[in-house]
Amino acid sequence: MSLNTAIAPKRISLIHPTSNPFSRHAAIALAEVNWLKEIVTSFAYNPQGKVANLLAKLPGNGSNQLCRELERRTWIPPQNVTLNSYPQAEILRMALVKSGLSRSLGMGISGPIDRVYTTLDRTVAQHHLHEIDAVYAYEDGAADTFQAAHQQNIFCLYDLPIPFYQTSRQIQAEEAELFPNLATTLKVVREPAWKLERKEREVQLADHIFVASSMTKRSLLDIGIAASKISVIPYGAPVDYFQPQPKSHSKFRALFVGRVGLRKGVHYLLPAWQELHLPDAELLLVGVDEFPPGYLHRDWQGVRHVPSVPHQQLSQYYNSADVFVFPSLVEGFGLVLLEAMACGIPIITTPNTAGPDIITDGVEGFIVPIRDNDALKEKLEWCYRHPKELKAMGRAARQQAERLTWDLYRQRLSTEVKEVLARL
Repeated sequence: MSLNTAIAPKRISLIHPTSNPFSRHAAIALAEVNWLKEIVTSFAYNPQGKVANLLAKLPGNGSNQLCRELERRTWIPPQNVTLNSYPQAEILRMALVKSGLSRSLGMGISGPIDRVYTTLDRTVAQHHLHEIDAVYAYEDGAADTFQAAHQQNIFCLYDLPIPFYQTSRQIQAEEAELFPNLATTLKVVREPAWKLERKEREVQLADHIFVASSMTKRSLLDIGIAASKISVIPYGAPVDYFQPQPKSHSKFRALFVGRVGLRKGVHYLLPAWQELHLPDAELLLVGVDEFPPGYLHRDWQGVRHVPSVPHQQLSQYYNSADVFVFPSLVEGFGLVLLEAMACGIPIITTPNTAGPDIITDGVEGFIVPIRDNDALKEKLEWCYRHPKELKAMGRAARQQAERLTWDLYRQRLSTEVKEVLARL
């Protein structure tokens, strides 16, 4: 159907157990075309709401720390859209994880968050499928909702932010065989059967699936999902929040930001950097150390690690670098790629991220194969030896980020949703 053909407005409920940039922008996209009926989530914080006003009256720094924690869960609904929240399971999760009781009770880190997802999914299936035409839900929180929706002829829109578990599990299982001494953090390999069964049900029940990268699309094609059922819409670059700033030092710096471990391919980056022996150069790793104790802090020459830093401080790290390196083995997208590009930093990444969807190899950066030390060395050395050309790549990266905005994401998502629902 042509987009110029009038399409009857649809009523859509968007479900996401937690707040994050892509779910918030998806909600705005649907609201901008007046198709969003409600948002359903676990916990939504309003910085101008009653809870915030109450916390502001409490003495000491504790209230400020709590406010900063809660601000990460800010979700203010678009005008004329209802937001329904069910915070009990999320409050319990936060208490269990922050107190350490989750581990001592044998629930680990994943147990409480799994409960948040499944509890909200059941609640939506039982109470939020009235007077709507479609439901838009996310991985791990849609199995019961989609089952009930199909019984009521409600269209099921599914958002899969990461590659389907079979692809992730295969790649990480291969890595565990290659590096058994480093494989203790590959959690996806050990996901429980009940959770994998839910993932299977979700993709089979979904009427249409939205993904952010070609990598995630390939993971669905590999299990027999029809290409016509999948839309690839890359996320948006935070070009207002992350902007180029003058570099304050002359040292050549390659930067990695993210969880420092096997899935991100850092164990290939470290020896590649070590073997280069570049004078007056540094590899800076920013993020939580997921390697076994001692591995990251062995005698790696020219390598520095900074533990996880607040998101608002990342801009200074991006702008201190000459090139951003993200050699991930399996990734749904990698928002850090767009953050670096927004700061005018060229990127080196793999086909198993959103790299091929957001850059042209050799223009805004480079695409290298996964598990390829030699390719990493070659591109890193080229960046080191060609500072003028590298700066031109950085300018191209910023220009590309300015094209790939969240506005564009919302426009593309609402257009795709309209096209899909026009077939009903």
